[in-house]
Amino acid sequence: MMATVMQERESTLEQFARFAERAAGNGQAWLHPMRRTAITRFAELGFPTTRHEDWKFTNVALIAQTAFALAQEGLNQPARRDLDAFLFPGLQRNLLVFVNGRYAPRLSSLELPDGVLISSLAHALAAHRDLVEQHLGRYVDFQGDAFASLNTAFIEDGAFVFVPKGTILEAPVHLLYVSTATPAPVMTHPRNLIVTGEDSQATVVEDYVSLDEDVSFSNGVTEAVVGQNGILSHYLIERESVRAFNVSTLRIQQGRSSNVTSHSVLLGGALVRNNVHPVMSGEGGECLVNGLFLATGRQHMDNYMRVEHRSPHCASRQFYNGILDGFSHGVFQGRIIVHKDAQKTDAKQTNRNLLLSEDAQI
Repeated sequence: MMATVMQERESTLEQFARFAERAAGNGQAWLHPMRRTAITRFAELGFPTTRHEDWKFTNVALIAQTAFALAQEGLNQPARRDLDAFLFPGLQRNLLVFVNGRYAPRLSSLELPDGVLISSLAHALAAHRDLVEQHLGRYVDFQGDAFASLNTAFIEDGAFVFVPKGTILEAPVHLLYVSTATPAPVMTHPRNLIVTGEDSQATVVEDYVSLDEDVSFSNGVTEAVVGQNGILSHYLIERESVRAFNVSTLRIQQGRSSNVTSHSVLLGGALVRNNVHPVMSGEGGECLVNGLFLATGRQHMDNYMRVEHRSPHCASRQFYNGILDGFSHGVFQGRIIVHKDAQKTDAKQTNRNLLLSEDAQI
């Protein structure tokens, strides 16, 4: 097993070398130092094991041992009608569709108010470099988290959402990540950057679906920056096939008196890890973290919450519920970290679960 894991790590490093050479010629050379630092750190860390405190209930050996390749551009593009079952009424005004990790403009639709920027990250890396460079990679811990390191090393595409000061984005932004049939198991590393200015409001839905039953691995990272008095609602929906692996990380940086809600619904996947890490860095911030996970068969769903209070007079609430059947496993790990200067902190955490089978475990 160890030899297999080492072989796959070497394969990942070889894929990065080819990826970096290709990326250097597409106008993203300025990202190379960050990518290089991230892949070096991944090589040092390796995939986590159950000996790591944050992963003691989740074994990722199946991910580490599978020969995943980067998805090829343009492979198995679906028709718009193939996505109808995954679309929500009222959420099609600002729809960004990504097929096997890459933006698909012909399947997407945008209606942008003045000043609002919504695009693929690949486009924003060139067209809005100054704005992206201020925030990309500044918040997520890719030095200490192997999956965040891997995502950062392979930054290429995802969504970019910018809502300027004083703007209310009335229509939610729906980011639909679609996995299709592939000749061999593929991995994708979606990277999303959400920046909302002072006194602004926005809602973003991050949605992962499968059009087939093939083995796939999605390793997504979202960095969200919320300005003073800003309001952001973020929804994560994971409804991929039961042969899919999904690791998602949401890192939120909150300004003074900002208000953030995070809602997660986990339904699919063979192994799913949902990381939510809000940091209230400005005084008077509020954060609500909700989650629901439903597992059956031999699904494994791991929810890891890390809520940081860095400033005074901030409030946080966590409410997570799980329903498990069959031989499924569920995990909830919640940490509330109160820094020295975070006086008058108000924090609460609740987890309730329902086991429908004698063989299910939480």
